[in-house]
Amino acid sequence: MLNFEEELKKFKPCLEVEDIEEAVYQEDLTDMTDILKELQRK
Repeated sequence: MLNFEEELKKFKPCLEVEDIEEAVYQEDLTDMTDILKELQRK
């Protein structure tokens, strides 16, 4: 059986759209295009 009080303590609200956008842009997201460009430079 679920203990709702314990579950509420663990709850973290999801980010708003603006916050998600900011968090994503702060990450170093290397994709295949970046890898191929780096290999071509070498």
